[in-house]
Amino acid sequence: MNKKEMIAMLLAGGQGSRLGILTKQIAKPAVMFGGKYRIIDFPLSNCINSGIDTVGVLTQYEPLLLTKHIGIGIPWDLDRRNGGVTVLPPFLKTGNEGSWYSGTANAIYHNIRYIDEYNPEYILVLSGDHVYKMDYSAMLEEHKKNNSDATIAVIDVPLEIADQFGIMNTDETGRIVEFEEKPKQPKSTLASMGIYIFTWKVLKEALIKDNTIHEHSDFGKHIIPEMINGEKNVFAYRFNDYWRDIGTIEAYWKANMELTETVPVFNLYDEFWKIYTNIEHQLPQYIGVDAILEQSLVAEGCEVYGQVYNSVLGPRVIIEEGAVVKNSIVMGETIVRKGANLDHCVVSEKSEIGENTYIGVGEAVPHVTKPHIYYSGITAIGDNTVIPDNVKIGKNCEVGGHTLQEHYVNGELESGHSLIV
Repeated sequence: MNKKEMIAMLLAGGQGSRLGILTKQIAKPAVMFGGKYRIIDFPLSNCINSGIDTVGVLTQYEPLLLTKHIGIGIPWDLDRRNGGVTVLPPFLKTGNEGSWYSGTANAIYHNIRYIDEYNPEYILVLSGDHVYKMDYSAMLEEHKKNNSDATIAVIDVPLEIADQFGIMNTDETGRIVEFEEKPKQPKSTLASMGIYIFTWKVLKEALIKDNTIHEHSDFGKHIIPEMINGEKNVFAYRFNDYWRDIGTIEAYWKANMELTETVPVFNLYDEFWKIYTNIEHQLPQYIGVDAILEQSLVAEGCEVYGQVYNSVLGPRVIIEEGAVVKNSIVMGETIVRKGANLDHCVVSEKSEIGENTYIGVGEAVPHVTKPHIYYSGITAIGDNTVIPDNVKIGKNCEVGGHTLQEHYVNGELESGHSLIV
């Protein structure tokens, strides 16, 4: 293989448990976003737009849909003979030796041989579950200019939420002098974006050393603090554009709803920096004669006969006559039957909502057993779920599977409860 200046390693193996039922059978990077995209489309598109043509995608949890979506990388122009995109699941090395990836750095450690095939000078490590547009080549230039061993992309966050992030404290030159993981009293508001550029020779040495110390080797907990304490050149790269960690139901819902604004904060229509996705040719949308459609994103192949307000519809969604969808995300190939009423819902792929069913009604009480996931009034419906006719489902609920009338007490699922069949 030819020597590469920089290759990317995209960490896409996480479950994303804070997305609840949405990631019960789908890896977080494979969750649909903005109607037609999947979350992993954003870092993959950033790579090719930044001139990076070699990407290793590290999968683990529920990899089937993700692997099928990536394929050989054609939509992102990553079907290359020398490089391109390669899916890298955990594997056996010799005999029975092998294990699951047990930390972000551990995942890279297990793929040293893959990286060495390209003999890169630099390695870009990415998370597969954030939504943003970023030119990684500009970050690389900063890395070179500072003669860095590691460069960490950071974004300025409000002080009141800084304790939710890994915080980088820097000196006047931008050099990181201290890293704090979710500090109770943050000293700065520079939050790590989970985007790193390393000089490969330095990182490889650090990974091999740390593997002998920590079984669950992690960049934030082990590698980066050790580099800072070991007086390596570790610098912050400030990013001042749109970036969203959509790791919660509320954050995911808000980021989608932002796309329905007349002038969205995050522009998916940018010709200069396109976001590519693997979506086969779809039929055009059809809007019925009595349909009402206001301030919504509607993907290819949708049929709308009812009413849709401030919502995002994925490919081939059908909204039947008399159905009303408000402030909701309805993912691909879902059918919302006649007379159904959805408000503040997230409905995953290939689901069916029965006739005259109401979802998102009642009091917005937190979920009785999962208040850390369902607390903002949004009800989530898992993929391949069937909701029968004439039932009512409250707020902060989760529903999954082929549910029947008999599963609902007096035809109702109260707010803050789950129904998983």
